[in-house]
Amino acid sequence: MYLTLHVWRQRNTEAKGRFETYTVEAEPEMSFLEMLDVVNERLISEGGDPIAFEHDCREGICGSCGLMINGQAHGPEAMTATCQLHMRKFKSGDTLRIEPWRSRSFPVLRDLVVDRTPLDKIIQAGGFVSVSTGSAPEANLVPVQRDKAELAMDAAACIGCGACVAQCPNGAGQLFTAAKVAHLALLPQGQPERDQRAIKMVETMESYFGNCSNYAECEAVCPKGISIDFIARMNRDYLAAKLTRG
Repeated sequence: MYLTLHVWRQRNTEAKGRFETYTVEAEPEMSFLEMLDVVNERLISEGGDPIAFEHDCREGICGSCGLMINGQAHGPEAMTATCQLHMRKFKSGDTLRIEPWRSRSFPVLRDLVVDRTPLDKIIQAGGFVSVSTGSAPEANLVPVQRDKAELAMDAAACIGCGACVAQCPNGAGQLFTAAKVAHLALLPQGQPERDQRAIKMVETMESYFGNCSNYAECEAVCPKGISIDFIARMNRDYLAAKLTRG
C-alpha cells in the first residue's frame, strides 16, 4: 500500500515548524511506528534527518508513543495506542497528516516529540503513598472490596500518554489526574493522605492545564478507555478535602 504523509518537522522549541511531505510503501501488517521506521531508514540512507518520534515498549504499555493522526490522538482506532495501530486500518492512496500532541502545555522538543513534564509534576505532587509500612505485608492481610479493587484497576490502567490533553479543546488534564487520584483513593493504602493528595494534585494540574468542560473528547481517545466518571469522583474528593480543611 502507498501512502502520502504530511509530517510536522521542527528542529527545536524555538524554531518555526512546518509540514513536509513524504511518500511511503507500507505493508498492512506493519504498525504505525514501523511505517515511520521505514521512512526514517530512507531519509538516513539519503543523508537527511530522520523524523524524531517517541517510543519504548511498542506494546501499548509505556505511554511514550503519541501522535495526532489526521487530527485524532493515536489515530482512528478506538482504545489503541499509536504503537498498536496497524496500517491495515488505512487504504492504499490515503493521505495522513501526522502532528505532535496539540497542547500549549506540551511544547514541541523536536518534530513529533513533546515535553510532557507537567504530567510528571502532577504525580510528584501526590501520586504516591508515603505512609511508613515497614516490610511489605502479605497482600491478603489488607481486605479490599471487589468492586473497589476493580474500579481502582480501571483507573490504574492510565499509561500517562497525554492523549486526553492533546484532544481536549481546552487542553485540560482532568482525566489523567482523576485516574491517578482515584486509583489510590479507592484503596485502603491511599486513605491516610487522601485529602492532601486530592488538593495537591488538582491544584498542580490547574497550574498547567485548561479547564474541563465535559466535552468527553478525552474519554473518546484514551487508549485504555478510562471513563470521565473518574473526573466527577476527583471533583468530589477535592471539594470534600477543601471543606474538611476549612
